[in-house]
Amino acid sequence: MKKFSGIIPPVSSTFNRDGTIDKKAMRQVADFLINKGVDGLFYLGTGGEFSQMNSAQRMAITEEAVAAVGGRVPVLVGVGSTSTDEAVKLAQHAEACGADCVVAINPYYWKVGQQNLDDYFQQIARSVKLPVILYNFPDLTGQDLTPETVKRLALQHENIVGIKDTIDSVGHLRAMINTVKAARPSFSVFCGYDDHLLNTLLLGGDGAISASANFAPELSVGIYRAWSENDLATATTLNKKLLQLPSIYSLETPFISLIKYGMQCVGLPVDTYCLPPTLEISDKSKEKVHALLVAQGILPN
Repeated sequence: MKKFSGIIPPVSSTFNRDGTIDKKAMRQVADFLINKGVDGLFYLGTGGEFSQMNSAQRMAITEEAVAAVGGRVPVLVGVGSTSTDEAVKLAQHAEACGADCVVAINPYYWKVGQQNLDDYFQQIARSVKLPVILYNFPDLTGQDLTPETVKRLALQHENIVGIKDTIDSVGHLRAMINTVKAARPSFSVFCGYDDHLLNTLLLGGDGAISASANFAPELSVGIYRAWSENDLATATTLNKKLLQLPSIYSLETPFISLIKYGMQCVGLPVDTYCLPPTLEISDKSKEKVHALLVAQGILPN
């Protein structure tokens, strides 16, 4: 199984105003991020608006993503669902399209019992030969994937190779790293929050899958490279800038259009249109996003 590490942006899905896929923008975003040195691209995550799409829309995005990336970096595809059957079909479709990995968030809406939760992930893992990365986001799913649960699943299935742990807790990340890596040293632990990247690396984790890499990849990529070269001074300097970016996410809920506006600010041809129920970003929020990017040196003053 392939080992995943580094900075893997959860790529924003690009749409025209009528809700159709903006294929040209999708390719330009992929080019931009790959040229910035990212280690993979994750499509159909939270910021990729998977939860607002039906299966056909998700499959269409997957097909376009694989084509846009063209094998230059690994393509990770989100397949999580409230339905195990849908998740399995999406995983098999991603594999057939040429994706390199599937990412599965746990079912949301129901807080499912442990046996049901295990079966959901097991069915996804058994349905494909691809690596599977688990996705923990308890603030949105209402249910935490504990380190013991993840360890058990990782020991049962060789192709369950990592987790995106989107939780604002150093303790949770530390327990995930210590518990699972003790049993599977090759298991990859990624943080989902930007401001935990350096913490995660120092604790023995493997990188980040965080939204700011869509518009400021140079910060996360720079931190990861500096850490890899034992240049903690540079990593710390860049981290001070990265720590300021998560304030963007609290401006509106969902924060998806804020990310797209940040991408616009750095020159990407991305429309801020999002699938309903996410509405257009407000002018007030645009001003705050722009000011923050200027303050952190991402945009010129």
